[in-house]
Amino acid sequence: MSIPLSIKWNNNRLEILNQQKLPLEVEYITLETLEDVYDAIITLKVRGAPAIGITASYGLAATAQYYETNSLEAFHQLLSKDALYLAESRPTAVNLVWALERLRGAVQHAETVQEAKKQLLEEADSIYEEDEASCRAIGEYALSLLEGHTKVMTICNAGTIATAKYGTALAPFHLGSEKGKQFQVFACETRPVFQGARLTVWELQQSGVDVTLITDSMAAHTIGAKEIEAIIVGADRIAANGDTANKIGTLNLALLAAAYQIPFYVAAPSSTFDLSIGNGKTIQIEERPSEEITHIAGKQVAPDNTKVYNPAFDVTPAHLITAIITEKGIIYPEYDKNIVALLGTTKGEES
Repeated sequence: MSIPLSIKWNNNRLEILNQQKLPLEVEYITLETLEDVYDAIITLKVRGAPAIGITASYGLAATAQYYETNSLEAFHQLLSKDALYLAESRPTAVNLVWALERLRGAVQHAETVQEAKKQLLEEADSIYEEDEASCRAIGEYALSLLEGHTKVMTICNAGTIATAKYGTALAPFHLGSEKGKQFQVFACETRPVFQGARLTVWELQQSGVDVTLITDSMAAHTIGAKEIEAIIVGADRIAANGDTANKIGTLNLALLAAAYQIPFYVAAPSSTFDLSIGNGKTIQIEERPSEEITHIAGKQVAPDNTKVYNPAFDVTPAHLITAIITEKGIIYPEYDKNIVALLGTTKGEES
């Protein structure tokens, strides 16, 4: 059993695990152009806020190696144009814009184009390495919170294939497996595109974790019938007051946790916090194609001309969150004070 990796950077080649093909086929594809990177992000070949940010950073750094100019001004203009293009692929996940801005910032004081190109690749490497270390730290903190709890529910895929390694919400399960601590994980299928069924179940099986798949509509019954002791989820954007955007269906679980009086944890790196927004009401919620609901595996399951509402995320209000687990420590209410106390005034650097 081993933990799968979602992104590989070898000999200046960017390879990603094609999550569209999982779990039936394990395929790594090479992204050769900026358009390949954009397509991989928007079509969910790569997904999960940290993995999206890492992929975009390598994609931008790799593309910049081919800019044919010796003018730093022209170089920065090209870099800004390409960064803006990639930023439009997934608007909700804050890591995407954060990673692209971090690359742009890394070369602001470069004295030559060649130096700037080198610095971009180094910064992309740093983002990858920092995310792996961050996820491991999140896993360790989560293990401390889950001490004595073994039956845990989750939704979507906030795991190793959504990050550099280990994941966020799934990190304690991967680390627990390495340490000999066993959990019983109940994974919601995550409609409409089944990230829980296709991805979470698959990757936890790779690590030897005891995982049981349920449909999203079974969550309330399962919490009672199986005596679920905690719920842990990831995040795509966290506002300054702790309101959290995550995969659609997360809010349902938070409400159920409150009803059953069990802890509801959010696991996310500091890069997922966007302290420029006061609350979740201003988080842009991406709406995705209607075919994701009207079709399953390419087969139509709804009548022709069916009206569809397909938000990809929902926002869980802070008062429903027991604690937020970061690589820097565990944040408890009152979030509007304690987030800044732990993270400082960073505006954001984690589907």
